[in-house]
Amino acid sequence: MVVATKNIAHLPGVGSLRGQLLADAFGITTHGEMLEHFPFRYQDRSMITPLSEINYGITLQCQGSLSHIKQTLKGRRKILTATLKDGSGSLLLVWFHKLSWIRRQLDPNRGYLVYGKVSKYGGKKAMIHPELTLLDTMGEQLGLQPIYATTAKLTKEGLHSKGIARLQAKLVEMYRDSLAENLPDKIIQDYKLLPRHQAMVGIHFPTDRKILAQAQRRFKFEEIFYLQLRMQSEVSQATTGQIFQSTTLLHTFYQILPFALTGAQKRALREIYADLRSGQQMNRLLQGDVGSGKTIVAFMAMLGPIAEHSQVALVVPTEILAQQHYQTISRYGEQLSLRVALLTGSTSAKERREIKAGLGSGAINILLGTHALLEEWVHFQRLGLVIIDEQHRFGVAQRAKLSQKSDLLPHVLVMTATPIPRTLSMTLYSHLASSTLDELPPNRKKVKTYRATDADRLRIFGFIKKEIAQGQQAYIVYPRIEEDRHHGYKDLMDGYESICRAFPKVPISILHGRMSAKNKRYEMERFTKGETKIMVATTVIEVGVHVAAATIIVIENAENFGLSQLHQLRGRIGRGQKQGHCILVTQKQLGTIAHKRIETMVATSDGFKIAEADLRLRGPGHIEGLAQSGLPTFKMIDINTDQTTIREASQAVKTTLQQDPHLTQHKNVQNYLTTQKNKEVDWSQVG
Repeated sequence: MVVATKNIAHLPGVGSLRGQLLADAFGITTHGEMLEHFPFRYQDRSMITPLSEINYGITLQCQGSLSHIKQTLKGRRKILTATLKDGSGSLLLVWFHKLSWIRRQLDPNRGYLVYGKVSKYGGKKAMIHPELTLLDTMGEQLGLQPIYATTAKLTKEGLHSKGIARLQAKLVEMYRDSLAENLPDKIIQDYKLLPRHQAMVGIHFPTDRKILAQAQRRFKFEEIFYLQLRMQSEVSQATTGQIFQSTTLLHTFYQILPFALTGAQKRALREIYADLRSGQQMNRLLQGDVGSGKTIVAFMAMLGPIAEHSQVALVVPTEILAQQHYQTISRYGEQLSLRVALLTGSTSAKERREIKAGLGSGAINILLGTHALLEEWVHFQRLGLVIIDEQHRFGVAQRAKLSQKSDLLPHVLVMTATPIPRTLSMTLYSHLASSTLDELPPNRKKVKTYRATDADRLRIFGFIKKEIAQGQQAYIVYPRIEEDRHHGYKDLMDGYESICRAFPKVPISILHGRMSAKNKRYEMERFTKGETKIMVATTVIEVGVHVAAATIIVIENAENFGLSQLHQLRGRIGRGQKQGHCILVTQKQLGTIAHKRIETMVATSDGFKIAEADLRLRGPGHIEGLAQSGLPTFKMIDINTDQTTIREASQAVKTTLQQDPHLTQHKNVQNYLTTQKNKEVDWSQVG
């Protein structure tokens, strides 16, 4: 029986309407997808509490017989009540809705199992709208009861959690002895996994917690196994790449470099150049904390292809960052007589024509820009290397499109200043080559970080005035441009006026996302040149802005920013020799999560530790960048706690592919792979 291909609408109890609702809500269209709609938690219905021991606010299960069943009128509202007794005490049961139907279910001559939360009603301990089951049918209620995700529309059509459980019971019984296995027998034996049909029964209707744990481990293993299998099998089919062996330009530039590279930068360059001469397409991730020197590594990586008459594209997410990179890389390029061009949304028609001609003739060595590089007319004579900065801002399709800008497939280097947690890297990036810049340049001082509240504002302003008097500059960052009455956030427009009043003799810049590109450039240039001393901005300054004299950043409503974003903003300061200061202004009272975020920021400036903390607090589904990247979400795996299973499944994939690269001896694995979603993600082409 082929579970995956049977239409869920044809299952008795579903039909076309419910089938469409399941498809809309959860993408469930087949029996197999329905079976893989696992419970997200379980109610332990094995314990029965004597009525004499119940307490307010506790959700529990008890049993007894009913008495004093009556319907009364309270004001204009009808109320149904009954008293549950078990010999040790009593409990009031109360209903406000569907009274006629519920009244017909109540029989004082039979015993009931009752489940719900104990509250107070009329001065008595009570359960409001409890779940009732006749004691003589309670076998199905005892033990661990599955709770399934559902929606309001599904619930309206009877597919609440219990309705879904009934469908799962049908499917589990239907496929109890015929569910196709999708893992190799040897892997099941070596890792002591439950067979798939046993695990399916155990995860939907576990008899005890031991069986549940075994079933969950099986499906966690399976989830990582197929994620890694898709990635590793595609990447292992290595794509032929252009060969660049020359290091002439690299050595020339190294001789004139005015500062020493860190050990991490040298190591990254050795790894990149080994890829460039390997004969296979490079797909490398270059990650490093803010200020670790990724830009100079990227430029020096460009020199290999350029030395052999190829071109390079550097793509960034914002025009401000593009301008910053252009200034830096143009300065480096001038020393080697390289032609560097900039393409953004505000590039004039005349400049675009010149760029098009320069790309076609090969006269332009390096093209930097924003998403404008994705436009159809952009085509290189010979594109040797594509570098994508802040890679999480670009979707998979956009990254793949960049690889099609030349007749020859270019090497790909993706960079991020948002360090990827080790646990996430093991799970999602183990198939990629990776270089990590884990050292900061010498003499770089760590930024000091403080938490403050509105009560500290005069002291903050006094500190800013003192720093400005010594030739330094400051950023003041707001979460919104205009007033937000609903959330009470401080806004940039009001803040700008307050800053102008507090610093009447200090020139001030303003920068936000609604400004034209021309005005953004003007304000940024004024601040970069030191003509203005304070930059009042939104988070448009989050990435790539480099002003060595900026030593203070004040972040308003800091509790409303994510950890990664706070760390990126903090990275805008302390980029020179002077001590940097980051002031996180928050409300006096903070929630648990917000307090932990602020506490983490004050305690450490290590981006990798911050990324790990962010992962623990928010989970992989909310880590910045994953939504744009096209990566899958997890049904079962918790990458913080399931590291052993992740390692085991990843090793199992490596072993399987080493022994059978094309899976010719594993038809069941091949068959299951064809049913998987997200097949459009081509890991061999995208960093």
